[in-house]
Parts: sequence; structure tokens; C-alpha cells
Amino acid sequence: MSHGKTHQTARDLMSSGARCVEAHETLDRASQMMRDMEVGALPICGSDDRLKGIITDRDIVIKCVAAGKDPAKVTAGDLAGGLVWVDADASVEEALSIMEQHQIRRLPVIENHRIVGMISEADLAKHLADDKLAHFVHKIYAGV
Repeated sequence: MSHGKTHQTARDLMSSGARCVEAHETLDRASQMMRDMEVGALPICGSDDRLKGIITDRDIVIKCVAAGKDPAKVTAGDLAGGLVWVDADASVEEALSIMEQHQIRRLPVIENHRIVGMISEADLAKHLADDKLAHFVHKIYAGV
């Protein structure tokens, strides 16, 4: 249980070392990367190593498999959406506000136009005071 400091930044919350799936990679490859890294979402980057969007395991299931498409033919770039991110030096409050506003559970962290990490619910649970975490969970899941 953490007590959450108001002077923390997005960098303090994030898990570093986020790996991108390149936009041209197929969804079966993205799925394998998620499995190997034990994550449920990957940032999508272009050949310029810049963030193009994010893809989740749910996106792959709903927008590809359930839609009757072939994950060996659909690319991550085809599903790239939700280009929402936070600057590494942004406050924790700003990062939470962005996540709540967009009702997202994962947020890429950017520095100098490059992805440097991701903030997930697990990161929030490690770093936020219980009351802040409860507020976040209520906002995300209740849609209030």
C-alpha cells in the first residue's frame, strides 16, 4: 500500500521498457509478443519509431477474430487507434485525468517523441493511495 505523492510524474508511475509492435506486423505476431511479454496491450509504432496507436488483446479478438478476419493478414496498423498518451514529465494527476477522460486502463508515456513506458492499472495499484485508486477504478468502470 503506497501513499501516493503529489509531486510524482508519469515517469514515476510507468513501467519502463515498453516494446512496440511495428505497424506493419500482423496481429498473430502482435499476439505472440503479448504472450511472450505477458501483457495485454502493445503500443504500435511506425518505421520512424513514433507512436501510432495502441492495440489490446481485446481489439484482436473483437475487431479481427470475431469479425471473421485472418490475424495472419491483418496488421497492427490496421487496428491502430486510440492515440492517447502522456508526457513523461506530466503530473500523476494529469495522467489519471487523461485515463479517466478516455476511459482507458493503459497509457503510453512519451519523451522526446518516443515511447519510454506504459502506465497500467497494476502500476497505479503500486503507486497510488487507496482513495485515489478507488476513485480511478470507479471512474473507469462505472463510466461516471
